[in-house]
Amino acid sequence: MSKAKKSEFRPNEYVVYPAHGVGQIVSIEEQEIAGLKLELFVISFEKEKMTLRVPTNKAVTVGMRSLSSPELVDKALATLKGKARVKRAMWSRRAQEYEQKINSGDLMAIAEVVRDLHRSDDQREQSYSERQLYEAALERLTREVAAVVGGDEAIAQKQVNDMLISRAA
Repeated sequence: MSKAKKSEFRPNEYVVYPAHGVGQIVSIEEQEIAGLKLELFVISFEKEKMTLRVPTNKAVTVGMRSLSSPELVDKALATLKGKARVKRAMWSRRAQEYEQKINSGDLMAIAEVVRDLHRSDDQREQSYSERQLYEAALERLTREVAAVVGGDEAIAQKQVNDMLISRAA
């Protein structure tokens, strides 16, 4: 096991796991699995009531990362003001791309999904699958914004909504 990787993340630190969003490292523990001693990050996702164990030597390869910088959060929020870019591809293909962006853990990609799927009141209704993807992306974005700013999720939600509304105005 390399010691360099271990020092990157610490207990009580918030991290982003690509498939699940923002979680908090509760502890680092050692377990014996299939005869091998493994050192694991124990990550808690409070809202989902889920605990994830990630081998310390695999954390970076699976895409686990520290929270984004405040500058990147500002860039992502600015992305929301942009014009929605909706490709003319079939919905199933677009949905697949949106899903990949959401699960990439990349804050900018997630912001693009929120921007592209956001509907203002005067626009047509969203389909069920469109709504699901939009809400998943919106939740990931607001969670990370809240964690970076150190505020409440409701405040982050309002910040994101204000950006989306300012685009429509």
